[in-house]
Amino acid sequence: MEKQKMSDFMKKWLCVAMDVVCVLLASLPSIILTIRFKPYQRGIYCDDESIKYPLKPDTISHSMMGVMTITCTVIIITSGEAYLVHKKIIYSNSKFNQYKAALYKVVGTFVFGATVSQSLTDIAKFTIGRPRPNFMAVCAPKNCIGYVLEINCTGQLHEVTESRLSFYSGHSSFGMYCMLFLAFYVQTRLTAKWARLLRPTIQFFLVAFAVYVGYTRVSDYKHHWSDVVVGLLQGALVAVLNVCFVSDFFKKRHAHGTSPDAGSGQEPERKPSLQIADAEHGNHCGYRNDPGPL
Repeated sequence: MEKQKMSDFMKKWLCVAMDVVCVLLASLPSIILTIRFKPYQRGIYCDDESIKYPLKPDTISHSMMGVMTITCTVIIITSGEAYLVHKKIIYSNSKFNQYKAALYKVVGTFVFGATVSQSLTDIAKFTIGRPRPNFMAVCAPKNCIGYVLEINCTGQLHEVTESRLSFYSGHSSFGMYCMLFLAFYVQTRLTAKWARLLRPTIQFFLVAFAVYVGYTRVSDYKHHWSDVVVGLLQGALVAVLNVCFVSDFFKKRHAHGTSPDAGSGQEPERKPSLQIADAEHGNHCGYRNDPGPL
């Protein structure tokens, strides 16, 4: 018995370690490219009007973007999982703390998708090296005539390099990924009758914020409109794939303490409870140690 407990304990922590390794591997391209910080040096036409826009401050800065997305994620997921675990709407077969198990699973899925989205964005940015709309204002060349492969910039080197990372918008891709992931979370977790209109209202503001961020990147002359469109599409695609194939948001399970055939006695309006660590599906360290759920 003691050996069995030790074996289960080791399996769980090995599974957690594997999740951490996968997240680190997914973030590796972004980390390497950011440290190296050498985008492709694309030549420019000095009379290109699309890169001659003036400098403007960010309407939504990187720090503000981080605060908004992290705050929304923390509030929605932590409160949602706490309520569902408290009401025993979701449960785990593992002997870990029920709330920690639920939170680990959702947050782990979210972080994995975020690292994938950011890595894809940085790969595109550093490989393509498209100048931003305000590139000439940042570069401030001494002279520029015709087509120039290596332009003689007088601006600060870091800012000039940053101004070559226009395609595609990181604000747009990351914002859309986070907000759409949360919209899917709300769709599958907030299923009460009284939330019939509250659910789409929350989803509207989440997605509207992501789209607004994209608009500001164009109006602030930090990205071309095509950069924003591709960023929004990439963030949305990663969110959909992550929710459909990594998370278990849409997997239906029988209610806690009932058999799969006992669902006919439930109210037709209620959705079946979710089992957050089901060994049958092998999701996120779910090891079944006894015949019934805990």
